[in-house]
Amino acid sequence: MSAPHIRSRTTSRGRRGATLTVTVAAAVAALLTLSGCVPSLLAQEKPVSTPTGEQVAPELEPFYSQVLEWDGCGEGMTCATAKAPLDWSDPGAGEIELALSRHSATGDKVGSLLLNPGGPGGSGYDFVIDSLDFAVGEPLKQRFDVVGFDPRGVNRSTAVACYDAAAMDEFLFGVDPAERGSDEWIENRGAANAAFGEACLDETGDLLANVDTESAARDLDLLRAVLGDDELNYLGFSYGTFLGATYAELYPDKVGRLVLDGALDPTASTFDVNKAQAVGFEGALEAYLENCLAGDECPFSGTVDDSVDEIGRLLASVDVSPLRGSDGRMVDGDTLFTAIIYPLYSPESWPFLSEMLAATMFGDGDAALSFADGYHGRDADGTYLDNSTEAFRSINCLDYPTQVDVEVMREEAAEIAAAAPTFGPYMSYDDLTCNGWPHESTREPAEIHAEGAAPIMVVGTTGDPATPYEWSVALADQLESGVLVTYEGEGHTAYNKSNACVSDAVESYLIDGTVPSSDPKC
Repeated sequence: MSAPHIRSRTTSRGRRGATLTVTVAAAVAALLTLSGCVPSLLAQEKPVSTPTGEQVAPELEPFYSQVLEWDGCGEGMTCATAKAPLDWSDPGAGEIELALSRHSATGDKVGSLLLNPGGPGGSGYDFVIDSLDFAVGEPLKQRFDVVGFDPRGVNRSTAVACYDAAAMDEFLFGVDPAERGSDEWIENRGAANAAFGEACLDETGDLLANVDTESAARDLDLLRAVLGDDELNYLGFSYGTFLGATYAELYPDKVGRLVLDGALDPTASTFDVNKAQAVGFEGALEAYLENCLAGDECPFSGTVDDSVDEIGRLLASVDVSPLRGSDGRMVDGDTLFTAIIYPLYSPESWPFLSEMLAATMFGDGDAALSFADGYHGRDADGTYLDNSTEAFRSINCLDYPTQVDVEVMREEAAEIAAAAPTFGPYMSYDDLTCNGWPHESTREPAEIHAEGAAPIMVVGTTGDPATPYEWSVALADQLESGVLVTYEGEGHTAYNKSNACVSDAVESYLIDGTVPSSDPKC
């Protein structure tokens, strides 16, 4: 993998076109029949937002006072587009679009609840449209307008663009014959990443310098205001916790009820992130194998350690002799690693991991390519369903400083490999990802305190491979008003996918403002 950290994959990949329901069609027909004042009546039927009207700097007033118009975009859903400054430090320098989707509250409404599924680069718009029941429980659907949004640079908002599908295939799946970690390999990897960055600059323009998380957090405040909420209610998963915590640091007096599930530690460097995740995913692999070996259809035998060693040998073998898929793409160590960690996000996916590993051990590369495609958002026909790869890299390269000393990279790679011998070699040298990136990082890792903010709930899972539990503990400790809720289990993030203890704690807080007096240790 050549990215500062593993991204969250919580959204479904389905697509749903905008449709006009029978009920709405019938209502429109009735209006046409009964009234000669059709334009005004139809205009009344189109829902609009009511901005808060709060005082802001004159150059921001046109953005904060805008009225959103909501159009139908699926069964029970409405969608809208907001405008935001391209550059928050110079609001007159241009504007971008932010795409929103909404499921309106079915009961007594508390307010809006904005969602971010992670990434960076995950589509909150699709999260609500395609995966509402996965995103939130019924109590939240009843009491909130659940609003998904694509952050700046992502998908349906004004988006980062870099490569076409063929070039992206070569970038993600091309095989480098050089030995991993050698001078030639480092030179090749650096050149490929630099070329990718130049393509992003050519295709994206000025936006590329303005997709950092702080800018996205300022967008969040704008969305809060145009939706008509005096305070932000927010549910963020994985990277979405960093976005939410950044918001709280910038606007502590505007914090309503924030839930940060599967937290990032804002003090972590690229090296810290990769080392912790390498250990986390290796721990998840061991948990998977323990479960697998206890069943009847496991492709491994012997002990967990024996099986881990076998997977390590499999990764090393395809690094030397990649497997060819039926479409001509090759499965090397990087692609197989991606295919393995993708189902490790959730224990429900472990049976499919067994099937993929069994096929790979018999020389079939198609199953691994299918899993890697799922991670990268690539469809079976070779098209990419979103720009999550481009957005992921572009955001991280602004958020995480890069060091360029190759010897330091080698020392860090050795440390990661010592901590996680199986996965460590495939999660090292990630500083190469942003070396040569067109824009320098705009942020240094630092604690987030959000002094004066209302209580902020941080949910951490003890067996989370992508956002290790210690990160949630660290963020809850840093936040002046942080409240930790622990889920003792496996998988990436916990709300609405673990147990009633977690769901009750989150929903009681978001709906009633009630936080537990101590960690319930669910």
